[in-house]
Amino acid sequence: MTIISGSCHCGATKFEVLEPVTEVVACTCSICSKRGALWSYHKPAQFRLLTLRENLSTYRWQTKTVAHHFCGTCGCTTFQESPDWSSGEPDFDNPKIGVNARVLDDFDLDAVPVTVIDGKNLW
Repeated sequence: MTIISGSCHCGATKFEVLEPVTEVVACTCSICSKRGALWSYHKPAQFRLLTLRENLSTYRWQTKTVAHHFCGTCGCTTFQESPDWSSGEPDFDNPKIGVNARVLDDFDLDAVPVTVIDGKNLW
């Protein structure tokens, strides 16, 4: 089994992804572009949070359907929880975890393709 560790800068938020990261997504929406995140999407069963949930800081905007988690100490964007939006509508029965690949430890971002989605104009 592949296990990829991730953490914020100060180490207060830690997690693991239990599968290979094969691509990342650069979204141009207002929050993703300002935070500079590159997202790797996974099913909840392929993500393991190692930090107590009550120690996370969370920001929800607009529709409040996406929980953007970040470290309240160092401010790093770490992961997000959202419904699956692949149909254009939120599918709450199939949630996704978006991991900011920029905070993955010992991971070569140059080794995976980056897909840009026009979040600025899609939602």
